[in-house]
Amino acid sequence: MKHFIQLFALLFTLSAAAQSSSFDRVNTSKFKQLGTELPTANSYRTASGAPGHAYYQQQADYVIEVTLDEEKHHIDGHEVITYHNNSPDVLTYLWVQLDQNVRSPNSMTQAIKQGGIPENISPTQVESQYGEAFPGGFNIHKVSLNGQDLKHTIINTMMRLDLPKPLQPGKSISFSIDWDYNINDRMSIGGRSGYEHFSDENNTLYTIAQFYPRMAVYSDYQGWQHKQFLGQGEFTLPFGDFTVSITVPSDHVVASTGSLQNPSSVLSSSQRKRYAEARRSFDQPVIVASQEEAESREQGRSTSTATWTFKAENVRDFAFASSRKFIWDAQAVNIGGKVVMAESFYPKEGNPLWEQYSTRIVAHSLKVYSKYTTNYTYPRAISVHAKSIGMEYPMICFNGGRPDADGTYSEATKHGMLSVIIHEVGHNFFPMIINSDERQWTWMDEGLNSFVQYLAEMEWDVDYPSRRGPAYKIARYMQSPALSMVPIMTNSESIKQFGDNAYGKPATGLNILRETVLGRELFDFAFKTYCERWAFKHPEPADLFRSMEDASGVDLDWFWRGWFYTTDYTDQALTQVRIAALPTTDPQELESQRRAEREKPYARIGRQRDVIALAPTVVDSRPETRDFYNNSYNRDAPNEKEIEHLASVASKGGYPKGYLHEVTVENRGGLLMPVIVSYEFEDGSEHVERWPVEIWIKDEKQVTKTILLPHRAISVSLDPFLETADTDTYNNDWPAKTGIHLEGVPRQRGYEIYRYNPMREAQQLPQ
Repeated sequence: MKHFIQLFALLFTLSAAAQSSSFDRVNTSKFKQLGTELPTANSYRTASGAPGHAYYQQQADYVIEVTLDEEKHHIDGHEVITYHNNSPDVLTYLWVQLDQNVRSPNSMTQAIKQGGIPENISPTQVESQYGEAFPGGFNIHKVSLNGQDLKHTIINTMMRLDLPKPLQPGKSISFSIDWDYNINDRMSIGGRSGYEHFSDENNTLYTIAQFYPRMAVYSDYQGWQHKQFLGQGEFTLPFGDFTVSITVPSDHVVASTGSLQNPSSVLSSSQRKRYAEARRSFDQPVIVASQEEAESREQGRSTSTATWTFKAENVRDFAFASSRKFIWDAQAVNIGGKVVMAESFYPKEGNPLWEQYSTRIVAHSLKVYSKYTTNYTYPRAISVHAKSIGMEYPMICFNGGRPDADGTYSEATKHGMLSVIIHEVGHNFFPMIINSDERQWTWMDEGLNSFVQYLAEMEWDVDYPSRRGPAYKIARYMQSPALSMVPIMTNSESIKQFGDNAYGKPATGLNILRETVLGRELFDFAFKTYCERWAFKHPEPADLFRSMEDASGVDLDWFWRGWFYTTDYTDQALTQVRIAALPTTDPQELESQRRAEREKPYARIGRQRDVIALAPTVVDSRPETRDFYNNSYNRDAPNEKEIEHLASVASKGGYPKGYLHEVTVENRGGLLMPVIVSYEFEDGSEHVERWPVEIWIKDEKQVTKTILLPHRAISVSLDPFLETADTDTYNNDWPAKTGIHLEGVPRQRGYEIYRYNPMREAQQLPQ
């Protein structure tokens, strides 16, 4: 038994040693290449991040006829879809998205809603949240192919069409769908689209989207993208050409994706003349449909209808807005030598803010985004005002930002409006042109767009109060409890803290890459390369990551891994600073320094006590124990060789002047970031050192670096310009900063001042 126990212990030790050895050999470095985290490069998508020689994408063309019933808030539609199979695969069925089904009373979205009984709730809220559900969702009346019923199966928000014979590569198929649905009251039950009713005048403003059955994407990287639409993850769509006829009350004005095909049928001669004038106006907007005309239309209600017909080429989606309340203005923008129309449609409730700013900020956004991404090639970009909304579609977006009833507004209202217009117009680039998969990766749409939005805001006003972009603004989110966070690389429906995760963190990460890691020149070239490579195509995350590295020439795997694949955060701590004077060439000064250094140990407590307790020692009391080294030798004085060397150094100008500064920094948050160190000197001057992220390559926990500076620093700080999203700045200073400032009267917080409306008090209406 004893031998068995010894043998078992030996085997256990050997096994543990083997496991330890195996574990130690696993590469856990934060600098490890992404490798298997990225899909293998192939003929469709190259290792450089560019589309491959075999890249393909499907196309879906639409001919749509819809009728808007204002009395019933209802849409009836008929469409013919021509689907082109450009893939090398044989398709036996097709998938169509039925996004309106998210509002069906028996939808999955309704079934998975959660929440307890609220503290307070109004009867209206009880009715809307817990009463009879809104009768939403598509009613599919008929799906047909060549006049014959086409077998179809509806699975929540998706519909499978079973083809009577396989669709071969390079072939196309045309089929038709008839449908209708009820339009939701957006102001009571919410939604990306719907209607807003103005009860005091019995008028309605419609913002209509996801109004037709839409083809799903079939791609090289995942086959059919048919994840259910649950409400959070947005849309993934193929490009195609659209011809859409929209029948509305004849006193409505329609804003839409695409170019109007029948202006003489739906616009007055004066409106057509003004629009032609707007095409020549590059400096300021021209009113096409005036507020006076809109107010006149508001007073009546036509019983006849008019059909507006629009065409759009190479777009992934289609949306429109319709109301008799619309004021309309437009301005020309030169984008790469092509005239693009920036336009706004808004009710009188949007003025004076909208007439002053909307079209101007649309034009500004088109210019800035085209500079940093790829040229805007569509013929128009439209901003439609609808209260409390921000949503985007090709060439058209729906935006909030409504002044108070008296025409005044707060700074928050103004900048909120400007920001939402920049953001939603920016979505024309992400994902309408650079067509990423929103259903899977919200951040590729919202995050990249939020980043360029920040650039556009800065070019509008360098003191613009941007919500996202600067590194320090994401620090609070980055230090959230681990259980309340997920990595950026998380499916859209599974994201926690949606705004910070999908908008703020990726936007901030790109800004850090631009300002701190790559620099503006390298970053801008690489980012534009990615955008131009994938314009009017379907990029995936790996395509962005690889393109940025390929075009910049910088290994960024550590950044993608840390910022996008983990929830690590930045917390660099300045744990030690040591400063040493340089050697002197003066023999007497050198002797003095040596004496001072040698005498330091003499101050120890044991020696102090021994001098008293042990006196006299043998050497003190017996001369025969003393020699040259006890009597006349000065061990602190330089010898002849040293004096000769000092003289030689002095003749050449002496040693470098200044002080050696040894700085030790700990990485407490786990996220790798470059180290920025600022030194302040007695005369008030400063010196900044920038150490690249590779300084952590040998030790990811702690680094120590020594540099020579001309003066002795009186203070040292990390991240002085708040560019690494450091979550704890209290450990960034030497000496540690102490004390807080207390005021007798509490100050009003910034956001309270920002939302306050002093314009009303001053009655200073905009000119």
